[in-house]
Amino acid sequence: MRGKWAQGIVPRSFFWIIKDQMAICERPGGYGTNHRRVRRQEEIIWIRQNDFDVVVSLLASEHNLHNYEELVVPWVHEPYGGAGEGPRRLLQVVEKLTTLTADGGRIIVHREELNDVVCGLMAAYLLFNGLVGTGPQAISILEQLVSRPLGSPGRQIVDQMIQVQEEVAEEEEQEEDS
Repeated sequence: MRGKWAQGIVPRSFFWIIKDQMAICERPGGYGTNHRRVRRQEEIIWIRQNDFDVVVSLLASEHNLHNYEELVVPWVHEPYGGAGEGPRRLLQVVEKLTTLTADGGRIIVHREELNDVVCGLMAAYLLFNGLVGTGPQAISILEQLVSRPLGSPGRQIVDQMIQVQEEVAEEEEQEEDS
């Protein structure tokens, strides 16, 4: 491969959540009727060329994940559909992302499209890891990063993370009292 094509193309709706550590985008190649095989390949090449350690797919299905293997890009399938899956599932996904970014891991997270579920999950990640202090701060930061408001599905995810944090703090307090 030579020239510009060898570098691939930046995935659509690409945003850094934590510069040089965690990014988000829509599914490489696009989604629905807009999905293009050549574009998918070029975007995966860009991901590989930009030294991401792993791609995290939040899609319900494993559709097209084999393309990462073909282009020698490590991937993790961590299906997540939003607040309807409950606080326990949210915690599992955020803990997985935290593990993947530990020790400077560089990851890119995607779902079919860049939507409130992905953005809400990123805000929950920031809260979980103490990078922001409150839910409103997390929401505000995400809205600024992606230049759009966070809708109800994303805000519900943030609310679930706040609930999880309160429950953990309550459990720790009970353990101290014992």
